[in-house]
Amino acid sequence: MSGALPPIGDAAWQGVFEEYKRSPQYREVNHWMALADFKRIFFWEYMHRLLGRMIGVACFVPWLWFAATRRLRGALLWRTASIFVLGGVQGAVGWYMVKSGLLDAPRVSHLRLALHLVLGMGVGQWILWLAQGLTERRSPGTRGTVSTALRAGAVGFLSLLGLQIVYGAFMAGTHAGYLFSTFPDMNGRYLPGAFVTPGELGSQLVMNPAIIHYAHRVLGMCVLLAALALAFGLRAHVGLRGLGFALAGFAVLQVTLGVLAVVLHMPIVIAALHQLGAYVLCSVAVVLCHAVFRPAETTDAIESRDRDGGLTGARQDLRRA
Repeated sequence: MSGALPPIGDAAWQGVFEEYKRSPQYREVNHWMALADFKRIFFWEYMHRLLGRMIGVACFVPWLWFAATRRLRGALLWRTASIFVLGGVQGAVGWYMVKSGLLDAPRVSHLRLALHLVLGMGVGQWILWLAQGLTERRSPGTRGTVSTALRAGAVGFLSLLGLQIVYGAFMAGTHAGYLFSTFPDMNGRYLPGAFVTPGELGSQLVMNPAIIHYAHRVLGMCVLLAALALAFGLRAHVGLRGLGFALAGFAVLQVTLGVLAVVLHMPIVIAALHQLGAYVLCSVAVVLCHAVFRPAETTDAIESRDRDGGLTGARQDLRRA
């Protein structure tokens, strides 16, 4: 599937289907498929690629115009250009991921799937980070200084969440979510020793579906506790209190969706909402990191800005009068 248009006509569809039949995925998993079944799975893959290309064009054309008219220049020009570089890498990794399921194995590599997911989320979060720098407006509640501990907590939370997102991709790629449909236990067991097979633990952490499932649950609880602790630490900081509450709220929602996905045996709608929730939670964490690391306003700057703002408001009142 390399063109922008899908196969047109019965002969074209049959040719693509025959090519798919030579893959191990068809021979070992989907050998029951008829042409109509193949069209259904083709549709989702085609729409995913088409949407990715459309996003690229929709972003690149206005960026090119802003760059040509020098509305974008300097560091911001190169930072925004990096979005397209990362987007191109994301597309290449997507092709690399799909290729893994058409050569030797009957399914895509969950390691490549994780890389594809992390890159996709990373591009979105990088755009959000740049947008925060362009649109931030300091309110009186954000003027206070932020302690080193809170900054470390925000970065630590984002790192922990990133690891959890990687394990979420491992869950999807290995279908580990189908193994255990009980919570908080895993088929009556709580300790990881019940799921470890003889061999090197390091490789099992990324290759054993049962261990992956266990690790994803443990990391999920750690993310929830870290979000609650960070929200508690931000409660006295008026400007960041709302972000702390949002972080805790979305963490609770995300864990709830994860539990529902498991106990309901992975319904696609709940699983998709769970993935969306990971992106939203990550976005809140990125906004928080940006907020805690931006320079605090000095007292003189605050007074000067308030005075200027008051004068500006007075002038506007005089004009209206």
